Amino acid sequence: MIAFRQLALQRGTQPLIEDADLTLHAGHKAGIVGPNGAGKSSLFKLLLGELAPDKGDVELAGGVRIAHMAQEVEALERPIVDYVLDGDRALRDTEAALAAAQAAGEAHREAELHGQIEALDGYSAPARAAQLLVGLGFAQADLSRPLADFSGGWRMRVNLARTLFMPSDLLLLDEPTNHLDLDALLWLEQWLTRYPGTLLLISHDRDFLDAVCDHIVHFDRRRLVLYRGNYTAFERSRAEKLAQQQAEAAKQQARRAEIEQFVARFRAKATKARQAQSRLKMLERMETIAVAHVDSPFHFTLPAAEKTSHPLLVLDEARLGYRGDAGETVQLDEVKLSLQPGQRIGLLGPNGAGKSTLIKSLTGELSLLGGKRIEGEHLAVGYFAQHQLEGLDLSASPFLHVQRLSPRASDQEIRNFLGGFGFQGDDAFAEVANFSGGEKARLALALVAWLRPNLLLLDEPTNHLDLEMREALTEALAGFEGAVILVSHDRHLLRATVDEFWRVADHRLEPFDGDLEDYRAWLKVRLEGERREARAEKGERQAEAAVPKEDRKAARRAAAELREKLRPLTRQRDKAEQAMEKTQAALGEVEERLADAALYTEASRKAELTELLGRQGELKSRLEALEAEWLAAEEALEAMQAELLAAE
Repeated sequence: MIAFRQLALQRGTQPLIEDADLTLHAGHKAGIVGPNGAGKSSLFKLLLGELAPDKGDVELAGGVRIAHMAQEVEALERPIVDYVLDGDRALRDTEAALAAAQAAGEAHREAELHGQIEALDGYSAPARAAQLLVGLGFAQADLSRPLADFSGGWRMRVNLARTLFMPSDLLLLDEPTNHLDLDALLWLEQWLTRYPGTLLLISHDRDFLDAVCDHIVHFDRRRLVLYRGNYTAFERSRAEKLAQQQAEAAKQQARRAEIEQFVARFRAKATKARQAQSRLKMLERMETIAVAHVDSPFHFTLPAAEKTSHPLLVLDEARLGYRGDAGETVQLDEVKLSLQPGQRIGLLGPNGAGKSTLIKSLTGELSLLGGKRIEGEHLAVGYFAQHQLEGLDLSASPFLHVQRLSPRASDQEIRNFLGGFGFQGDDAFAEVANFSGGEKARLALALVAWLRPNLLLLDEPTNHLDLEMREALTEALAGFEGAVILVSHDRHLLRATVDEFWRVADHRLEPFDGDLEDYRAWLKVRLEGERREARAEKGERQAEAAVPKEDRKAARRAAAELREKLRPLTRQRDKAEQAMEKTQAALGEVEERLADAALYTEASRKAELTELLGRQGELKSRLEALEAEWLAAEEALEAMQAELLAAE
């Protein structure tokens, strides 16, 4: 499918890739990882023909259809569902030709074009486009709204839906999760695991890479190194390679010792709560993870304020939301929250439920609509949100930003501190105006850390951060001794950082007794319930409109009986889906074992290799059969639903 032969590429005088050889086969799902500026996005431009190699060749199989997500979207007045449909150019061209044939009265041409639309699966296109948009967090009522109505982050979601809608054999996605919340991310993860083509994915979300990818391409000192398996398997292999280098092995021992210290400290006070136990397991795993990143340029700590209060902050019978010209918009009501030193809370909930509103209300940035906000005497809040990047002084340097906070701090102290966040040497004195989004996010985090808070409020802190910086932040937060409230779609960060979850949903804030897997299950049940309710309401409205008033009660009863017929098909589809997930997990385990380099070099393990390869083939065949079974059940269910709606 894709091959790079002795590839070399440079930007200006800066070499990005030198003498690289890489082959990816059809159906591979490869994660592209490496530091910012290494050339990951340039690799996509090579495949798209927007860049030419300075040396070597880029080979693609003939006739490959490529779908690529544009990084900028115009604020068009076109309805978002039409914008997504525009992604299928062949379909749109055929529809235009059909309209012209109808206007000209060309009956034979019309029939021919109807056949072409059928072949392009065009009659299901509006439903498929709507399904993508709803999966990415849009409400049904949003689908007819123009693109210009939405903010930049939501327009990028529309753009992602359009990219997924495009017919493709090769899908190129560059940071598709940046503007997604956890709910939409989980949906996208499932969609990509079912994508039948070849996928190249640039992402800084390790859990996302683990779930979706079966290969990792690592930019390592201007070479492209291919690893078989997911991101966890890549980290394990890389840690082994680094351990063979004496200098790196010494660093690994030091990092292990650091992590062992806060694992021991946490184990002594861990509760029996499911998330607390999940965090303990995550911290124990972090020894392996950390040693794979010892050559990272980022390493810092988050010191907490020396003084604290019990409690730090209280919300009592609080009503949270916004005041506007149309009056009050309440997002959360009757909120009771007493934050104690050392608490570590992750906020979960559907998009728009009020997670960011809660964070802003805790900082005091957003005034309460009702109730009380009571600060402890020694409360010191550290607050990070994406809008704070816009508040940086573009004409100042990182050094000057810190110096303004602490004029008496020594130059060397400031430079040492900034070095941990990747601002080393002259970078500490560079103008922020020239920084990338990731560099600005690092600086904003550095300014929060410098203030030594005892309460950290973090709203999506990992957006724009690469994998190395995310790992440094995860370690720093895991060792932070103050209180933490975190909103994030980065599941690795949540697992390693928080001891308890609180759920924001249905205008309420309440403890969630579970971990992320429990939340995934809760979310699935909730979404299925919402869909059932929407279908039931639609059916009842149609039934009521179609019959006289005195017969409506009987019509509703008949509609309920008809809906009962959907249950066997729903169970069949769900059973196939569960089997697919189990088979995918088993395949992931086999491919993780196949990522062990020693398996291919030790003669004594030849039988094990043969067995694993056979098992891999069996699981892939089973997965294909299950996918076909799931698709057949889903299509039958959709047909039955359409039939029932017509009958109702």
